[in-house]
Amino acid sequence: MELTYYSDFAVRLINTEEPLRGTDALTSVDAVRRLFGEAQQAARRAGEGDVTRLRGVRTRLRAVFAAAAEGDEVRAVDLLNALLLEYPASPQISGHDYLDEAGRPRWHLHLAEHPSSATAGYAAIACMGLAFQLTDLGVDRLGICGAEPCRNAYLDTSTNRSKRYCSDRCATRANVAAYRARKRRERALSGRTADGSPVSADTSET
Repeated sequence: MELTYYSDFAVRLINTEEPLRGTDALTSVDAVRRLFGEAQQAARRAGEGDVTRLRGVRTRLRAVFAAAAEGDEVRAVDLLNALLLEYPASPQISGHDYLDEAGRPRWHLHLAEHPSSATAGYAAIACMGLAFQLTDLGVDRLGICGAEPCRNAYLDTSTNRSKRYCSDRCATRANVAAYRARKRRERALSGRTADGSPVSADTSET
């Protein structure tokens, strides 16, 4: 498994919360376990304390993406480096589940897990994966969705570095909102309402 795959752990954790909507899906041990996806062995270590601890990691990871989205590359790297120091990972060479045509293992790097808690294991994987993405693709590939109130984190893997939204749905919603706002401005400048009638001047005295 490529190490860049693990960056999805960071995005998945950040997007359990929608701050502008006031929603938070990370509220239980089961929610923590669902974050791990196929890594069920690590998920079994989850306890009540991991809910609070992972929320803390989530806040710090969002700050990495926010700094990158604002163009502050140095701050984004500094914040991620602090997390890497606190939650170190152990890369190891593995060949399980990947065989070539001759039945020989296809050797690849894998993140071994020797954590003290589910939070430590998850954070180590998420931060290392994000570090590989950042150094491979660039800091500017880390983004925060521009369609409010979404504000989800995303990784821009487009060829022209043009991604601004976390999904096609958000892109469509933002484009529709921009179109409507543009039409309102045009009507205001032309002095007409939405149905084409002239805007009445307000002559009332205050």
